[in-house]
Amino acid sequence: MFLLLSHLAAAPHMIMIMSEVFEDLFADAMERDFAAGETLFRAGDKVVSMMLLRDGRADLVRHTGHGLRLILHRAEAGQILAEASAWSEVYHCDAVASAACVAAVLPRQFFRARLKADPDLAERWMQTLARSVQAARVRADIRSLPKVADRLDAWLCDGHALPDKGRWQDVASELGVSREALYRELARRQIKARS
Repeated sequence: MFLLLSHLAAAPHMIMIMSEVFEDLFADAMERDFAAGETLFRAGDKVVSMMLLRDGRADLVRHTGHGLRLILHRAEAGQILAEASAWSEVYHCDAVASAACVAAVLPRQFFRARLKADPDLAERWMQTLARSVQAARVRADIRSLPKVADRLDAWLCDGHALPDKGRWQDVASELGVSREALYRELARRQIKARS
């Protein structure tokens, strides 16, 4: 499991590089402020623009048929939201501001035209997409683990830290488990730590 997660150790460094790479692409984009909890776009909405987070945090969220809320990706400043939407007609998930955020919004046709006109930028974009696929596979691997304890361990080994108690439901969403299952596992660990 540790080998599986080791390639993501450089993630903070990669976010800085992505921010620098894509700032030029979004230099003349209009900015939009979103309050915590506000929806940036919804699954099924037509894709008309691309968004680069300049500040804050937003979650890409999908709801399962069983009522679970899955966080597919937690984007931070310097990251483009829903990268694959550049070639999709509609969004396949919701984007929700998990903290107040500022997004640079660029019409999709401008985004694609700029990539086409600049082979170096297109190459960096392809590298970003490859890293995104790798990260998605790690998240899928974590969610495929049968036990909540194993999922939590893998998530923690991936460099995450348990947030304040009021945000534990977000961790449950990232792990693909119910809040109650995560709370039981955390309580079990507290009891075990006291023994």
